[in-house]
Amino acid sequence: MGRKKKKIVEDLEIIDIAAEGKAIGKIEGKVIFVPGVIPGDVVDVQLNRVKKTHAEGMVLNFKKYSENRIEPECEHFGICGGCKWQQLPYANQIAHKNQQVLDQFARIGHIEIEETRPILGSKEIYFYRNKMEYTFSAKRWLTQEEINSDEDLGERRALGFHIPKLFDKIVDVTKCHLQDSYSNEIRNEVRDFCFKNDYSFFDIREQHGLMRNLIIRNTQDNQLMVIVSFFEPDNEKIQALMGHLKVTFPQITSLMYVINEKRNDTILDQNIICFDGEDHMLESMEDLKFKVGPKSFYQTNAKQAYELYKITRDFANLSGDEVVYDLYTGTGTIALFVAKQAKKVVGVEYVEAAIEDAKMNAHFNNIENADFYAGDMKDVLNDEFINQNGKPDIIIVDPPRAGMHQDVVDTILRANPKRIVYVSCNPATQARDVALLNEAYQTKIIQPVDMFPHTHHVENVALLERR
Repeated sequence: MGRKKKKIVEDLEIIDIAAEGKAIGKIEGKVIFVPGVIPGDVVDVQLNRVKKTHAEGMVLNFKKYSENRIEPECEHFGICGGCKWQQLPYANQIAHKNQQVLDQFARIGHIEIEETRPILGSKEIYFYRNKMEYTFSAKRWLTQEEINSDEDLGERRALGFHIPKLFDKIVDVTKCHLQDSYSNEIRNEVRDFCFKNDYSFFDIREQHGLMRNLIIRNTQDNQLMVIVSFFEPDNEKIQALMGHLKVTFPQITSLMYVINEKRNDTILDQNIICFDGEDHMLESMEDLKFKVGPKSFYQTNAKQAYELYKITRDFANLSGDEVVYDLYTGTGTIALFVAKQAKKVVGVEYVEAAIEDAKMNAHFNNIENADFYAGDMKDVLNDEFINQNGKPDIIIVDPPRAGMHQDVVDTILRANPKRIVYVSCNPATQARDVALLNEAYQTKIIQPVDMFPHTHHVENVALLERR
């Protein structure tokens, strides 16, 4: 029995962008989700998945380009999977993100909001990230033209980014527009050195090869951390590459490497060796200094994170007498940022290593009114915990994309703080949680913030006050 022929929809006009950045068109009342297009495009689409109310498809042919479409800045656009909105002017990007937040609160939350503030865009829309991770591959991604060609495919090793939904395919990157120029210079120099000296690149299917990953981090004060991840313990080649980086880039303040022989890329459970310089960087935010080690989490858009934290602090409206709970505190950056305006701050986070970073940064900044606890939020945050640490006047929450567990919502309601400041990277789950709090708390203000230009991701800060 042959495969069922996939349906083709011709002349589909793209009319909007929905949640998660999916562009949409409509035909006979059915919504069609299509990647890689923007409102105003007219395309022929092959449907891959068809449901009763919607379908998903891929572009076969452009019939008309949107008048809003601009030329993407990056030569790798459309292949590497990042920065998917580069063809859309930035003003249009943040307008869609702003509308996404409003739609989620209207459709999911069904709640009244006293004030909706316009989205805060990022002043820097390129080279704004302070951390990039690149992957080595023994077999680079081949374009269809290369596959069909009779010519020699040339160098097959690659250093770059994963192709979306293909775990073993890497696009070789020559210039990325997300991190400053040092990132591109270092990555390209590492690749060139490995090519010249015949270093093997990791084959994820066969699980062999020397070069595995390259992580580059930097701070606003121009400190620079480079971490090279090797799969095989070839000490001679490791020392040669690390020595070359030390000489070639004296501006690197933390030069490190790790030998990771596991099947997955994570290095959080690995011993990271400091080859040269410090074992950390220092990131500044107002009068605070945060130690950022090779395993530390820090917001990847530091300048926009500062704007986000200022909004959070303003919404908290602290006078100096409040007990503040910072739930899902991570490495405690928000907790420490508001600590000087509070009587006491209590941070809770699931990841123990993050809590250790939070405690270290509290000590480093001479902040003595901040306590941090590690554990599953729904288990740690209970009535006994509140009795021990004091009833919160203000609760700040910044949960993962899944939002808050029902037990956490129930405990917050029993704690009955004056205000809740809810920071979210997923307005859909935020709207759901705010609706659960709505009977006891009025949503006073929401403020979207764009942390990641050229992507569909959007942060939102909501201020809730006790009724």
